[in-house]
Amino acid sequence: MTRQLPPPTIPGQHQPVHGSGSARRAGGLARRIAALLFCGCVLPAVAADASTVYRWVDDTGTVHYSEVVPERYRDTARPLQPPAPPTAEQQRQAQQRLQQQKAKAAAVDTGGEPTAAPVPPAASRPVGKRPSQLPDEQTDCDTWQRLYDESEACFGPYRTVGGGVKAEAFAVCNVVHEPPVERCRRYIR
Repeated sequence: MTRQLPPPTIPGQHQPVHGSGSARRAGGLARRIAALLFCGCVLPAVAADASTVYRWVDDTGTVHYSEVVPERYRDTARPLQPPAPPTAEQQRQAQQRLQQQKAKAAAVDTGGEPTAAPVPPAASRPVGKRPSQLPDEQTDCDTWQRLYDESEACFGPYRTVGGGVKAEAFAVCNVVHEPPVERCRRYIR
């Protein structure tokens, strides 16, 4: 007598369940209703109780903030109160400050006088791009090499880890290419 084996199953494949479909649905519905009742009744009570935060200091002087205080520190623990909501006067003052800041921002956007940014002293303002001179075909090799080195030094702080250059570098630095090899062969390092 040969015995028949069940067909192999594939993970994730739906397996038929024997029994009444309506009985299964009724049992699943009852479980869902019970879970919803639990969440709706029990959890808010637990959350309301757990919302009190206490401040207490241990034997070493370390200050702790927690919802649960060890038994030996319950005498010294004190509950923390949330800050009181702002009064009507405080809300009115905050609205006035907001309106003033919006008016200042609108004045700056429409071309009015900006009031915030102070002008730096002349000594700290950049005079122009570095190097101030660019090489041309008449530039001697020593000067070209000096301008190239100055340009590289100017771009140095703006280089990224990957070897790129930040865009703001081009506002303060002039690009000077290496001296031409055919003219300045002996000067190239």
